[in-house]
Amino acid sequence: MKKLTGNQIRQMYLDFFKSKGHHVEPSAPLVPHDDASLLWINCGMAPLKKYFDGREIPDNPRITNSQKSIRTNDIENVGRTARHHTFFEMLGNFSIGDYFKKESIHWAWEFLTSPEWIGFDPELLSVTIHPEDDEAYAIWHNEIGIPAERIIRLEGNFWDIGEGPSGPNTEIFYDRGESFGNDPNDPELYPGGENERYLEIWNLVFSEFNHNPDHTYTPLPKKNIDTGMGLERMASVIQGKDNNFETDLLFPLIEATSKLSGVAYKASAETDVALKVIADHVRTVVFATGDGALPSNEGRGYVIRRLLRRAVRMGKLLGIEKPFLWQLTGVVCDMMGDHYPEITEKRSFIEKVIRAEEERFHETLNDGLNILSDMVKATKAAGGTQLSGPDTFKLYDTYGFPVDLTEDFALEQGLTVDREGFDQAMNEQRERARAARQDVDSMKTQGGPLGELTVTSEFVGYTELESTSTVVAIIADNQLVDTAEEGQTVQVVLDRTPFYAESGGQINDQGTLTSDLVKARVLDVQKGPMGQNVHTVVIEAGSLSKGAEVHSAVDREARLDIVKNHTATHLLHQALKDVLGKHVNQAGSLVAPERLRFDFSHISAITPEELEQIEQIVNQKVWANLAVDISLKPIAEAKAMGAMALFGEKYGDIVRVVKVEDYSLELCGGCHVNNTAEIGLFKIVSESGIGAGTRRIEAVTGRGAFQYLNQQLSTLREVAHAVKSPILAETPARVEAVQQQLKEVQRENESLRAKLGNIEAASLVEQVKEVGGVKVLAARVSATDMDNLRGMMDELKNQLGSAVIVLGAAEGDKVNLVAGVTKDLIDQGFHAGKIIKEVATRCGGGGGGRPDMAQAGGKDPSKLNEALAAALEMVQTQAVAK
Repeated sequence: MKKLTGNQIRQMYLDFFKSKGHHVEPSAPLVPHDDASLLWINCGMAPLKKYFDGREIPDNPRITNSQKSIRTNDIENVGRTARHHTFFEMLGNFSIGDYFKKESIHWAWEFLTSPEWIGFDPELLSVTIHPEDDEAYAIWHNEIGIPAERIIRLEGNFWDIGEGPSGPNTEIFYDRGESFGNDPNDPELYPGGENERYLEIWNLVFSEFNHNPDHTYTPLPKKNIDTGMGLERMASVIQGKDNNFETDLLFPLIEATSKLSGVAYKASAETDVALKVIADHVRTVVFATGDGALPSNEGRGYVIRRLLRRAVRMGKLLGIEKPFLWQLTGVVCDMMGDHYPEITEKRSFIEKVIRAEEERFHETLNDGLNILSDMVKATKAAGGTQLSGPDTFKLYDTYGFPVDLTEDFALEQGLTVDREGFDQAMNEQRERARAARQDVDSMKTQGGPLGELTVTSEFVGYTELESTSTVVAIIADNQLVDTAEEGQTVQVVLDRTPFYAESGGQINDQGTLTSDLVKARVLDVQKGPMGQNVHTVVIEAGSLSKGAEVHSAVDREARLDIVKNHTATHLLHQALKDVLGKHVNQAGSLVAPERLRFDFSHISAITPEELEQIEQIVNQKVWANLAVDISLKPIAEAKAMGAMALFGEKYGDIVRVVKVEDYSLELCGGCHVNNTAEIGLFKIVSESGIGAGTRRIEAVTGRGAFQYLNQQLSTLREVAHAVKSPILAETPARVEAVQQQLKEVQRENESLRAKLGNIEAASLVEQVKEVGGVKVLAARVSATDMDNLRGMMDELKNQLGSAVIVLGAAEGDKVNLVAGVTKDLIDQGFHAGKIIKEVATRCGGGGGGRPDMAQAGGKDPSKLNEALAAALEMVQTQAVAK
């Protein structure tokens, strides 16, 4: 067996399957593209689902990849077991309706045992199969030559995630030797059992059934192969390591952390866990941040924040009291940047994000400790022995405090934690997260006429908006038909079409199909599995027949508006990079006739000055009459030219390059103007944040910009009329003058209210009662708001010198209450906060505050007099008791 690095294993795997005619698919970003069923890409097959369920037909039915993946369902096990990770790489080879069991088994065996490749000793390999999969058994036993005793039938060897492709699987196990288990009486000591000796290294899934919506199983129209091999696990076997963390895919991070902390690996079990957690989590965060997931309080951002904070806490266990994780970004880039250049390209941005989050957490960690101390004090003061579960969860959720840390702290204070309540709150949050995610099927059942349709369809819409076309297919109710009648909505494929199919953010064209026999309206156009443009049309008159010739006409006005907006998004993309920095990348877009929407990665809000500069740059390029040149290039040549490729998008060998003279260069399949002057005018309508590290700009061009500016001008005229400004240019100054007058009137009103309050306060002095040497005033007043009420309180304190005062005012269905105690009486035990709490309860409200001043609200004005009487009694009782 060869000694290989993790990078060499990855490359060897891809090279092997490339030699078997597979297309090497680049790893998709960790953030799923057009798949709302996943929070993260979590396996090699996930980004290929469109091929497995037949939505799209790949150019090559044989695919191989090394897919970066994230799973966080068992995060607590990371660092405590040999093979749990949040980030991992999955090596896979896939057949979409091409080869099946025989080839996949033979190639797996060849890769693992051939001296040219991995070179495992065949005697150390065993396999498991599904009990009913006699075909797999025959291949392993009769063709490969594995003895029957090393082929184990297991009921669990069936891959099924619900509706969609499913089927039996076979797993390959490596025997690590007797030092990992040799007890003949151990019932789990076999390949597939719970043991450390036989390590699963490869899973081959034979997708041969459709799991139908009614939970029946039928043979797939096209059988598929889906395999998965964990790179970290494979590296641990080849490199002779007891666990994945000691391989070269993770150990450099442990070494770097040891150097920063001064804590050696293998010093203790506790510190080893901390070192492993840091290595795992920082690798995950670097890759996730590089793919556009930034720390936040929801969704993917919450996962990133949680991992970062967990790693920071582990750093504290190692004695690291300052931000350090950001320094490990470079280690990850050195280890894996050659195969994943995106993390190296974005290294400075990733470091900035991680460091900012670390600094923020160091602050909140101290806040959390203070809150935990207050929780302990409050629990003890109330005579309790257990910290509240919901409160403990809130501490965990808001400040990143792990429950075990809270338990340790509580134990030191002689308390316990309500774990049942904590777990309940945790489960409720998980349910909310699941509900927030779209409820969509993870796969669709395979098949249907579009997947079998081999007719071609030429798109001529880049240069033509009208065309003479022949109907080559009609689909109604998921069946191929020869005709469609008036009133029907059907799908139509044309031999040539000017209608653009929705893609790349650009919406589909609409328009008409007409002839002497039919009038049909095109509502939608999408790409079919075989690449044809599939038109959804409603037959408005007559009938449409297969083979008929029709006049295809795109809505010209809408298309002209669309192309203006599409070219403007390219100018905007470059302008954002010019003003905000090279880290800015497109995160989504919408190009419609009436507007454009552009989402992009940027960690902070954009200032008005930056927004103005961006808008100015785009308009300068519009007014410069720049030519828009579109050409087809080999993808390597296009990238060498510096063309921007959208991260996560799939490109073929030949790509369409859209070049706006020497300013913008992007790969794009959309429709564009010939010259930027056609755009006319570009105007930003709004800029906002739509998620952690993602901003959105909405803008209009051409006719839309003219209409938008006219609306703004109309609004300005209305404002000018309202403030009696005859000249529009003077309107802002006039509005400011009116606002100043309003402020002065408000100040006068407040002054008058204060004077009236003082007058009322003076009359209230007569209502003061003296009990046990303490002056007490509990009165209903006519204050209009809480500020007015507090002002009266201050005046009464000044007049009375020493007193307990409670004032209440009713405004509509609301009650405002305030209580005050002078300093001399605070020393005697009177507390405004406690008094107001009791009073507010009588009015159906609540509140509290300091010993000297407290306020509250109530919901029942009819109980105000009763509440004030209770306040008087409460103070009298306490005064007499003293």
